[in-house]
Amino acid sequence: MKYLLIIVAILLLLFSFNKKETHIKSLNQQDSILAFGDSLTYGYNTNPSESYPAVLNRLSGLKVINAGIPAESSKDGLRRLPKLLEDTRIKLMILFFGGNDMIQGLSMVSLKTNLKTMIQMAKEKQIEVLLISVPNLTLFGLSPLKLYEEVSDEENVPLLSGMLADILDNPSFKSDQIHPNALGYKIMAEKIYESLKENGLVAH
Repeated sequence: MKYLLIIVAILLLLFSFNKKETHIKSLNQQDSILAFGDSLTYGYNTNPSESYPAVLNRLSGLKVINAGIPAESSKDGLRRLPKLLEDTRIKLMILFFGGNDMIQGLSMVSLKTNLKTMIQMAKEKQIEVLLISVPNLTLFGLSPLKLYEEVSDEENVPLLSGMLADILDNPSFKSDQIHPNALGYKIMAEKIYESLKENGLVAH
């Protein structure tokens, strides 16, 4: 019996070392969410009330700040993030960059570095982060980029992967090759909201 207890204790210790600790805190009603990204966050090709941040605002009952600017690269986002993070009501950032880096043929190494730096900036302000992956548009369709998984693992933040590819694979959910339509943005908001709940960032 003594040896059994020792084995159980060792297994529990090993599990505690291997478990990914996130220390996530759920948002309160007075907290705000920063939706940070490019045209996909802005809600390009639809009305402002149909953008994913606007729909997420209605779903969650929390204030969602739409900080999306069309055509921005991750380098552009990195430059304007510090000013946005001065708002002390922001407790969660939804980070959704990468599409324009790929379209403009920018360095994927730089994209990874910029994403990691933006996450670190938010963490310094005790702001939780949900990272959303952007697929690469190739001649053979949309392909996933492993760098988002690497950033998620290295920075210990939750990742929502595959959402955009699923939406853009369905013609009825998109307005052009790289942007959803109103229905697509609604689905996007619903998937993001589910991910936030699953990761304990908002209450069920």
